[in-house]
Amino acid sequence: MMIVDDQNTQKEADIPGGNEKKNDDLVIEIRKMVERPEIEPSKQCRIYKVPNPLRKWNEEAYTPQVVSIGPFHHKNERLKAMEEHKERYFRSFLQRSKKNLEDLVGVIRDMEESIRGCYEETIVLNSDRFVKMILLDAIFILELFIRETSRSQISDDPNVVDPRSTAVRVDLLLIENQLPFFVIEKLHDLAIPSPSDYGGFRKLSFDYFEYLPMPFIQATPSVKIEHFTDLIRTFLLPPLEKLPERNERALTHLYSATKLHEAGVKFEAVKSKCYLDIKFEKGVLKIPSFDIETKTEVIARNIMALEQTRYIENAYYTDYFILLDFLINTTKDVDLLCDEKILKNILGDNDGVKSMINNLNKSVIADCVRDDYFRLCKELNGYYENPWHKRKAILKSDYFNTPWKTASTVAAIILLAEFHTPYILFELGRVLASMGKQVSLPNLVTTVEAIATSRAVTFAKEIRLNSIVLDGDSGYY
Repeated sequence: MMIVDDQNTQKEADIPGGNEKKNDDLVIEIRKMVERPEIEPSKQCRIYKVPNPLRKWNEEAYTPQVVSIGPFHHKNERLKAMEEHKERYFRSFLQRSKKNLEDLVGVIRDMEESIRGCYEETIVLNSDRFVKMILLDAIFILELFIRETSRSQISDDPNVVDPRSTAVRVDLLLIENQLPFFVIEKLHDLAIPSPSDYGGFRKLSFDYFEYLPMPFIQATPSVKIEHFTDLIRTFLLPPLEKLPERNERALTHLYSATKLHEAGVKFEAVKSKCYLDIKFEKGVLKIPSFDIETKTEVIARNIMALEQTRYIENAYYTDYFILLDFLINTTKDVDLLCDEKILKNILGDNDGVKSMINNLNKSVIADCVRDDYFRLCKELNGYYENPWHKRKAILKSDYFNTPWKTASTVAAIILLAEFHTPYILFELGRVLASMGKQVSLPNLVTTVEAIATSRAVTFAKEIRLNSIVLDGDSGYY
């Protein structure tokens, strides 16, 4: 091919004026590029393409499967079928809107430059096509959300998109499949006759996305929202004033769940509005239950990608999966967390969960973690490295892990003490005699009993101080 190209180039060069014409065309093309007005990046919103180092681990997780929103996947032929649904939804919305078509087009046209500035890449669409795409996508979302609230409008009609569809919900939170939030919110506020019926667009969004497999904390956050990926992340986090500090301290090591368990750490599933709320108290690692479902990886990857591009200094969601990644090194770690009801694996394949968690953090930049996680990991590592905790764990595992073993161990200790009492009396008497002291047998027995009682009390105090329970069922270290 290179030889043919060279020959063609030579033929063109042989044509009188050939090079001059080519140069003129190139100059015109470059001049257009230079004179094209530069779009200023929006201060209201930024919508990014997923960086290739993240995308390569699971490209499908960042690609819409049912519906394209915005310009990045607009030309995906596989998603063209949904365009007809968008047109139907547009017609339905016009019937409920208090603004006519000219008004709606004018709203988007006035914001066109700001909308273009929200996208990381230059959008190569002319003005009319761009405005039409944004308007159709925004109205589709509004009509979809309203139908979710008005359950009476849900039907079995194949021409109607089921608002409860998980696939559609997940597509709408993908980081590359977004419209600026302010665009949809403005259209909603202008066009809906009685927005109070739905509690505003943020409440409308919450009602739609709350069916995702994750616990939302804030229903109507007051902070600035850039798009739906940002909104979902905000739903999952406590209010800004309640977020822990994050300083520049990287988490480089934490022992796995099974290793910590072998050292006596007890795992406990707890109920919490925020599943990022992990605590270590009195030898118990308390972790809110977390459901592993078919879309868990997609949701996690997109929120983490947002944090990698927009919130690298406040990557609280990423912190959680970094911690989980340290705890899970083998399938046995997943088995343990599932047995303790911390992970609810609806997929059924624990090895698959292990692979998913371990792959989530590949190519993730994690220069630091939240302060409370850093302290928690330091305490857990210190607990594991304390040899006393390991000895206690072995003792309980080998001799006190069931009521029957506990009973037999205690019986053996009592028998051993009884058989050795004569020997103890003899040795004690011999020692006292060597010291020139004469002690009667009754007094000697009393002395041994006193020593035994004293040691028993000391041992009991030690048990109490170290919180050792020897019933095998409720014991913890």
